[in-house]
Amino acid sequence: MDINKILSADILDILFDGRNKEYGAYDLRKSYRKRIRYALIGMILVCLLMVVGALVANSDKKSKQQIVVADMTLENVDQQKQPEPPPPPPPPKMEPPKVEIAKFTPPKIVKDEEVKPEEEIKEVEKLEDTKIGTINQEGAKDEGIIAPPVEKSTGVVAAPKVEEDYDKVFTVVQIPAEFPGGLPQWTKYLERNLNRDLPVDNGAPPGKYTVVVSFIVSKTGDISDVQALNDPGYGTKAEAIRVIQKGPKWKPAVQNGRNVIYRHKQSITFVVSEE
Repeated sequence: MDINKILSADILDILFDGRNKEYGAYDLRKSYRKRIRYALIGMILVCLLMVVGALVANSDKKSKQQIVVADMTLENVDQQKQPEPPPPPPPPKMEPPKVEIAKFTPPKIVKDEEVKPEEEIKEVEKLEDTKIGTINQEGAKDEGIIAPPVEKSTGVVAAPKVEEDYDKVFTVVQIPAEFPGGLPQWTKYLERNLNRDLPVDNGAPPGKYTVVVSFIVSKTGDISDVQALNDPGYGTKAEAIRVIQKGPKWKPAVQNGRNVIYRHKQSITFVVSEE
């Protein structure tokens, strides 16, 4: 290379002076800054795309409705067996009134001094108001009143026992029916099976839409007679009934240690958030 051109020449031209520049090393070093610049610009664009995509995904999630599950049951009343009331006291024993009785003395011929007072024959006038018997007894005059018969009593009066019908449909029990696994598993089941987008797809405005569903839980946990007690609209009623009917058996209710038929109420709330 000419000595006059060294001061103004590029460092690469000085290094590759007299060498084969078509080999490739020269071009790689020559375009190094350009490639670095393109790489930085490309990396920045990729990062921007990722940030924008994350923001869009978060906004889509906020626009979808949420599901709020509330377990709505009737108030549990502890129906413990009440102590039986004490039996009424036995009626007082009624004793027949004492009636004056004169002992009947058969006639016997003896001397007057040998007659005993209790064997003395009463005068007829004195026997008009007196009963004739085998003993002498003081009491009320005989006025034709018949003493009532004495009733025999055992002394214990048992109250009739009321047998509870365990085949009826209970609405209040000691242990209500519940979804297998309790409320956490019930919430997971709804999240997997309930159509969350249904109110939004049907044009529901932001707000809460609660459906109260009533259904029968049999003694074996089978679900039947599913019906909605209200209808907020936008397809929420049909969707709540569908997800209850589709579900597995429930844990049956218990009353006095026995599985019973129970009518359960369950509320399902759809929450549509603002976009």
